[in-house]
Amino acid sequence: MASPEEPRVRLPQLKLDELLEELQARINAVRGTQNRVHSLLEAVLSVGRELDLAQVLRAIVEAAAALVDAEYAALGVIGPDGTRLSAFHTVGVTEERISEIGAYPEGHGILGELIRNPHSLRLAKISAHPASYGFPRNHPPMNSFLGVPIRVRDQVFGNLYLTEKRSGAEFDEEDESVLSTLAVAAGVAIDNARLYEESRLRERWLRANAEISHSLMSGTDRADTLGLIAERAREISGSALAAVAMPMESTKSLSVEIAVGVDAEAHRGLVLPVQESLMGLAYAAAAPVTSDDVVHDPRISPEPPRFGGLGPAVAVPIGTGAGGVRGVVLVARELGRPVFLEKETEMLQGFAAQAAIAMELAERRQDAQQIALLEDRDRIARDLHDLAIQRLFATGMTLQSAGRFIEHPEAAERVLRAVDDLDETIKIIRSTIFGLRAHVGAAGSGLRTRVVRVVGEAAPVLGFAPSVRMEGLLDTDVPPDIADHIVAVLSEALTNITRHAHAERAQVVLTTDGREVCLKVSDDGVGIPPGGRRSGLSNMAERAERLGGRLEVTRPAEGGATLDWQVPLPAG
Repeated sequence: MASPEEPRVRLPQLKLDELLEELQARINAVRGTQNRVHSLLEAVLSVGRELDLAQVLRAIVEAAAALVDAEYAALGVIGPDGTRLSAFHTVGVTEERISEIGAYPEGHGILGELIRNPHSLRLAKISAHPASYGFPRNHPPMNSFLGVPIRVRDQVFGNLYLTEKRSGAEFDEEDESVLSTLAVAAGVAIDNARLYEESRLRERWLRANAEISHSLMSGTDRADTLGLIAERAREISGSALAAVAMPMESTKSLSVEIAVGVDAEAHRGLVLPVQESLMGLAYAAAAPVTSDDVVHDPRISPEPPRFGGLGPAVAVPIGTGAGGVRGVVLVARELGRPVFLEKETEMLQGFAAQAAIAMELAERRQDAQQIALLEDRDRIARDLHDLAIQRLFATGMTLQSAGRFIEHPEAAERVLRAVDDLDETIKIIRSTIFGLRAHVGAAGSGLRTRVVRVVGEAAPVLGFAPSVRMEGLLDTDVPPDIADHIVAVLSEALTNITRHAHAERAQVVLTTDGREVCLKVSDDGVGIPPGGRRSGLSNMAERAERLGGRLEVTRPAEGGATLDWQVPLPAG
């Protein structure tokens, strides 16, 4: 046993310092982990606070960049087709640099790798991966990479992309774990935001339906109601253009009665064939028809040009196949905007179906009022026939028989004149009765229908279908005799194009403002040669002059010919 005087055994000073340093490092690591967990919790809370979807996505990207200390971060939203990105939210790249780079990525290269294989991907150098094929011009250099998918209810919503760890090191397993945790919280936040957005959208559609129903049931003009349908559809769907087309009686065509928004004038009044237009296809199928790019869609006739600057579009029938399709509403967004999702189309279809029900109820109400009016007229006609005419006839017979007993010649003459007046009064009343009981003219005899028929008959001979646009109260403001002249002039003009123009396109525009009616027929053919036969044009000019109007034939700078036939309408 060692004596108390012997020196105690001491650890070497160097080893003690090493132990202290290791202890300090572990304390710092624990503190760092604690701080990171705290940061992760803060990020989850900040993401979960938002209800606006755009703000949620922005918060997710910012939180991801901060958590793994990345210089650049992005969130790519996968489109409905599941093969490319439909939206791209970035952090770390300035707006000026974005404009220099150009269009946002669609999901090729490394970004597409996560779309095809939705699992975490960590790279020390992006360019070393087989799927990488470089960056576009003016793109900032990027080496280290970390990608994590975001799932919403077991469906991949999009991907988080992180590049360039600020410390210069690579992203590690801890970064991947933290980002994966954030992605789970992001999925919940996105789902909540989408549900909130859908509920608000449904509320707006319901309010619009109530507004339209009130408008129809209060007796608002049909054109104003259709305009309200188009305006609300455009506003709520976030579209640049909305149009409403209705079927033309006794034809296989639709007439665009209302158009609001971008380049609405190019659509308003157009007559569309059922098989060569988005609205026509929706009408024929009694189901929604969508297009990702309405300008280049092969199902839609390019003439006349009417969708410039627009991209995604959807046409929805107003009504159903069982109850009858009453029309079609079309909405189109600007080029580059998101395509219409299935949920959006369902809501628009529900809105159109409710509008159809409101239109049906309003028409039934009008029919009931019309029946009541006709019944009242029939009662008046019966009363006039059974009471007034019989009494007048009996009075006339009495006067006529009494005239034989009148000896004064002048008095006898007056009685006979009174009998004649009674006979004339009976004729007037009978004419009134006939007017009260007269039926409405045969269906399909309106000017609009006749014009569409003439154009349709000319199309096989021309080799193409001319575009048709009609505006104004043509069926009510234009008298039958002027309508006959218009149909004859149109037929002659299309015949001339067939025989002489060698045209590939033609356009028919018929408009009225209530004071005059104007028919304009133009083509892109060879024009009217000097000294050529003008018998057809002379006939058209004579018709116009006979009605107090004029005919003007011009040759536009781009070629072809334009016939402008105008006549005044009789004062109402």
